[in-house]
Amino acid sequence: MSETFDGGGRLPAAFMTPGTSSFTDFLREVNPDLLPGLRDVPQGGSSAQHLTPEATTIVALTFPGGAVLAGDRRATAGNVIAHRDMDKLYRADEFSAIAIAGAAGVGIELAKLFQVELEHYEKMEGHSLSLEGKANKLATMIRGNLAMALQGFVVLPLLVGYDEADRAGRIFSYDPVGGRYEEHRFHSIGSGSVYASGALKKLFTDGLTRDDAVTAAVQSLYDAADDDAATGGPDVHRKIYPLVDVITEEGHRRLPNDEIAEVAEAIVRARSERPEGPTAPLR
Repeated sequence: MSETFDGGGRLPAAFMTPGTSSFTDFLREVNPDLLPGLRDVPQGGSSAQHLTPEATTIVALTFPGGAVLAGDRRATAGNVIAHRDMDKLYRADEFSAIAIAGAAGVGIELAKLFQVELEHYEKMEGHSLSLEGKANKLATMIRGNLAMALQGFVVLPLLVGYDEADRAGRIFSYDPVGGRYEEHRFHSIGSGSVYASGALKKLFTDGLTRDDAVTAAVQSLYDAADDDAATGGPDVHRKIYPLVDVITEEGHRRLPNDEIAEVAEAIVRARSERPEGPTAPLR
């Protein structure tokens, strides 16, 4: 931090004069070494990626008037469970949230930098970015991590928000080079995503209530954990359950653990009778 100050102990002029509304651009000018994508990439070839735990499965789905974002709690390092209660969901601002899958350390740093980016923009401009603007900004930040992604430190976030103009929930996914894609109705990322998406395909309907959307999200994570070793299911003994965020016109809300425990434990009880879970009608 001492390198930030000049010889007289004063902050450089860049800190004291109006500048860009992008905190990432400001940091690139003042202290670029603090940006994740500009740090020295660890050497070690394909084995370097195992230096950080991997965050696993995230699901998101919309319902009339909002969106649900949910994630399991497990992080893995190779075939080892690195963490049982990791938080992969982050409030970005009042009307959006970001979740991460992939290299956990890089992903957490990206999510927190994105939070600061949105807060900095709002302070500089006097209003918040549109949801489209947030999605585009995140794409640019992911592109800045390309050098590390090529070494195996790939992070794939999922952005979910409430669009105040459209009065609807929206979901945005990304590829490792910063490609941005809007997903409709539901989407999943991470190692168990193929199983979670399959479950959501059967459970999703356009008229889901908020509570039904939460249940569908937890059901899909259970199915992912049932087939993917890297995804953690509800741990009723340790009281570790999925994390669930709901975003509506009232803003972002993290559902309390007791509420999710009730949903998860009801699903576990039902699975004891029908291990494959609920079925969808043929017509």
